[in-house]
Amino acid sequence: MASTPTSDDGAPVDVAAPAPGDAPVRLRLGIAYDGGGFAGWSAQPGLRTVQGTIEQALGTLFRRAGVAPRLTVAGRTDAGVHALGQVAHLDVPPQALAAVTKPRRGDAAPGEAADPASVLLRRLTGILGAAEADVVVTSAVLAPQGFDARFSAVWRRYEYRIADGGALKDPLARNRTVWLPRTLDVGAMDAAARSLVGLHDFAAFCKPRPEATTIRTLQAFGWERGEGGVLVARLQADAFCHSMVRALVGSSVAVGEGRLDPADPAALLAAAERTSAFKVMPAKGLVLTEVGYPPDEELAARAEQTRARRELRVDGVVG
Repeated sequence: MASTPTSDDGAPVDVAAPAPGDAPVRLRLGIAYDGGGFAGWSAQPGLRTVQGTIEQALGTLFRRAGVAPRLTVAGRTDAGVHALGQVAHLDVPPQALAAVTKPRRGDAAPGEAADPASVLLRRLTGILGAAEADVVVTSAVLAPQGFDARFSAVWRRYEYRIADGGALKDPLARNRTVWLPRTLDVGAMDAAARSLVGLHDFAAFCKPRPEATTIRTLQAFGWERGEGGVLVARLQADAFCHSMVRALVGSSVAVGEGRLDPADPAALLAAAERTSAFKVMPAKGLVLTEVGYPPDEELAARAEQTRARRELRVDGVVG
């Protein structure tokens, strides 16, 4: 019996079932959101989530076609985490897509055929709300053969912003920046961060989950002072386990405050055990900025490789 596909938290993945004899059409969506008003990405009964909000809009759009599309996402984000470059896909029967993107006046210039993905984007935006929405579908395209938003990804990239005692406290950026009263040693933080790059067991920096590995490849991690003196961390990995980014940032802050030596985070990493030597930082400073994929001709192979490697593992969860 074939195994049931699972999501990043081990739950069964909901995939829209195509009609008999129909090959579904896969669409790739780009998504951005202010995470402050959401209880994370994943749909949860009674809670407002990013997935739930977009799937509700999709359900409204496809209602007359009798389809309720479900999203597969590149990386689930925790409550309060923001995104500028989230990626998801959905599968829909071709007849349903044709029905909801049936051309109307203004969908295309005279003599030109309307692109179904562009029409879907425009109508989905109309349902979500084009003005002042806290979740925006930024793009919609027909996905190339073999594309899987989750399993085809080769890396996820995040940024974390801190306005410390040496930075401008910008009230317009308060929803995506953590304010700290003390001035942090950015040089020591950067040295500690770079010592963690590589393939490691990040158990010291991950909230444990049943049957989930904490082995990850941290491809990049560094700190610098940006505009207004704001401290910006940039992290990139093949995937991040639950709370890993905010824990890594927390260890850096402990170094910047002088509570840990620059060598201590690497020593904690080597111990491979959850620790209380630093605090996990608040979610609001964290933004998913981009998800990377291989060339189109390598998408299917990458997805198969990732599925095989993660068969018993929970990944892509960030908090």
